[in-house]
Amino acid sequence: PHLRPTPPAPKRWRATRNLLSLQPVDNMPVTPLDAISHSIQLAVAPVFMLTAIAALLGALATRLARIIDRARTLEDRLEADVIKHEDEVYAELKLLRKRGRVVNSSMILLTLSATLIGATVIALFLVETITLRSSVVVPWTFLGGVVMFVFALLCFLGETLLAGKALNFGTRGRRR
Repeated sequence: PHLRPTPPAPKRWRATRNLLSLQPVDNMPVTPLDAISHSIQLAVAPVFMLTAIAALLGALATRLARIIDRARTLEDRLEADVIKHEDEVYAELKLLRKRGRVVNSSMILLTLSATLIGATVIALFLVETITLRSSVVVPWTFLGGVVMFVFALLCFLGETLLAGKALNFGTRGRRR
């Protein structure tokens, strides 16, 4: 019988102390193409987070537009003097102002988060091409982006709870 030679084992990589510098286990040299390929792989995970941030920014922009439209409608009705219970309208306008501020805060935090995550992607890529101390830059930019994202989600939750306060469920027009 003919014996086929066994195929070479796939290259196994071992992270060094730097976590971003790789050395092959079989002590073969790492080519520049391998290093660039690895840096792109490292940069992909933060890019997924950027996609989530963009989606949440879109949702918040829609919510802010609805808040503004509702406030303009109420203000127009107040100017036209067609409101029976002005105190209820002013209370709703106050709530809408608060919701708008929370949405704006969330959008600011998301923008900061996206900026920090973008800096992480840039740093991860540059680590492979120039001498850069990644152990300082990368963790702080990534963790900063994640923290901003969490705060933005908390603001989004707060705005959603405030929006629930504005619901009357059939009690509109009745005096309490």
